Amino acid sequence: MWQFWLVASGIFFIAEIITTGFLVFWLGVAGLITMCVSFFTDNLMIQGTVFVILSAVLILATKPFVKKFVNKNTSTEKTNAFSIIGKKAIVIKDIDSINGVGQIKVDGEVWSAEGIDGSNIEKGTEVEVTKIDGVKAIVSPISK
Repeated sequence: MWQFWLVASGIFFIAEIITTGFLVFWLGVAGLITMCVSFFTDNLMIQGTVFVILSAVLILATKPFVKKFVNKNTSTEKTNAFSIIGKKAIVIKDIDSINGVGQIKVDGEVWSAEGIDGSNIEKGTEVEVTKIDGVKAIVSPISK
């Protein structure tokens, strides 16, 4: 019966590699320990009980410890286009929302821009990026 527990542990470890939850790993460890128990007894009820109890204990005992490392930073980082939302920019080409033209420069990058309420904004005006709509930054003038 030890072969069954060895194969089951291997399957659990492979499943852990595929997933990222660090949960199935403990089933594999419990399977290996149960394999050792199977050398001393052929009783399937004892082996099954050892596996279930060990799995539960290992999962419950290590969950708080693993949670510290897995979910270290629960806030999500804004990336790509969404990273400019809330940043200040300078209008480098007049924003004319009717004709759909205008550009801003934010973090050294040039973006097509549009006024938040369809307003026109002159070149040189300091604006704040409020959202992204497709490939355009939606901006509003910063009042001084």
